Amino acid sequence: MTDTDRSGSLPNQPYVLHLPEGESGALFLDSPHSCTQYPADFGYDAALPLPLLRQAEDTFVDELYAGAPARGIPLLCAGFPRSYLDANRGLEEIDEKLLDAPWPDAKQETSKTRLGKGLVWRVLDTGEALYARKLSVAEVQARIREYYVPYYAQLQQLSDRAVARHGHVFHINCHSMPSQAAQYATEHPGIAHPDFVVGDRDGTTCDKRFTDRVEGLLKDMGYDVWRNHPYKGVEIVRVVGRPQENRHSLQLEVNRKLYMDEAGLAHNAGFVTLRRNLEALMDELSRFAQAA
Repeated sequence: MTDTDRSGSLPNQPYVLHLPEGESGALFLDSPHSCTQYPADFGYDAALPLPLLRQAEDTFVDELYAGAPARGIPLLCAGFPRSYLDANRGLEEIDEKLLDAPWPDAKQETSKTRLGKGLVWRVLDTGEALYARKLSVAEVQARIREYYVPYYAQLQQLSDRAVARHGHVFHINCHSMPSQAAQYATEHPGIAHPDFVVGDRDGTTCDKRFTDRVEGLLKDMGYDVWRNHPYKGVEIVRVVGRPQENRHSLQLEVNRKLYMDEAGLAHNAGFVTLRRNLEALMDELSRFAQAA
């Protein structure tokens, strides 16, 4: 894909859904931040270098899990980039410093909005402003209506379909993280990340046995795995994960250094090995989900 493609020569869709040819199992995945195509109406600061803007992406995460449908696992990928609209933030996480008028709907200040990283980002992880202008309320509402709402509707549909077929659902919310947290990325700037972080919002979004299984499998592969620090899971696992209704959702962060050149945004020598290990993980989790 060329830089021209990324800057909006092709129309964006709210999501791309990759379904198995046969019946889907009780496990599904989503990748909300891996889109590399930038909407024509983004209107970010023209002086902002595209490679810097692209640091916000979970680049190649969709490729890492591309083997999911062949294993009976649906894979949902957002069709809009994270810096345009962050699908893993709540609708109330509005940063009014970015707007040209008061927000008319519910809003909530959070640690992320204080960092300028709410539903619509004001700054990048490294602190650069995304816009040389204020955004109108109408354009933010349009992003929510055209992208966020359909994405969450599809998440709900996948969850409902699995429950209807199998009586339960297990979901992995797939992300990547830089090898070291940038200044405006999290509440823990500068932290050196492990290979993986599993997040279940302190045990509230899935059966602990699922979290244990994911963590254990990754550790058996030789990876350094942390739980709920520094990423507990955010809006998607909160919405999808309702263990009391047999709906289990887990956020999984993978360190980018394992599979890519973080500055050059290219595969590194570890990409094939990591993808193979994630395919083995999917195979084991698919069996876990069917037997639960």
